[in-house]
Amino acid sequence: MTNYQHSFFMINSYFLDIFKTVISGLILIVAIFYLLKPYLDKLGNQSVSSINPNANHHQSLQLQAYERLLLFVDRTNPVNLLVRLNDPAYLATELHYQVLGEIRNEFQHNITQQLYVSPNAWEIVKRIKNETISLANSAVKVLPPHASGFDFSKLILEQMSKMENNPYDVAAALIRDDARQLF
Repeated sequence: MTNYQHSFFMINSYFLDIFKTVISGLILIVAIFYLLKPYLDKLGNQSVSSINPNANHHQSLQLQAYERLLLFVDRTNPVNLLVRLNDPAYLATELHYQVLGEIRNEFQHNITQQLYVSPNAWEIVKRIKNETISLANSAVKVLPPHASGFDFSKLILEQMSKMENNPYDVAAALIRDDARQLF
């Protein structure tokens, strides 16, 4: 082996050793990064929260708003609404008036929640309000003038039982899905 060949072999060996060391170091850095990534992500989220301390408060307000919307849907569901308002002494027109008043009061009570929920969730609430009012209006129109509140309730519940999907259950599910996007 000549001096030149020996030098060439040593240089190649030297570069191969450097290459092995660099590759080992890179693999070590990548492994450490993936081991520490969850900790770094958590630390990053904490620093965002510390920069904006109102972020958690805002998310809490959003969650409360979604809770209020679910409560609105439940309270305006005719099954619950008629049980709550029904009085055997009411005529159909009186119960109709009570139902409309209750729906409008519930809606007005929750109108500010639209600040904290998605436009889609708020649209669902408005649609439920309007459909419930429409259901009550259509029921009172077909009843004779001196029908009882019981007749009014019975007709609304019969109309609801004919629906393929309960709109109040569908609305609640859509609002819950919308709220889950906060997390």
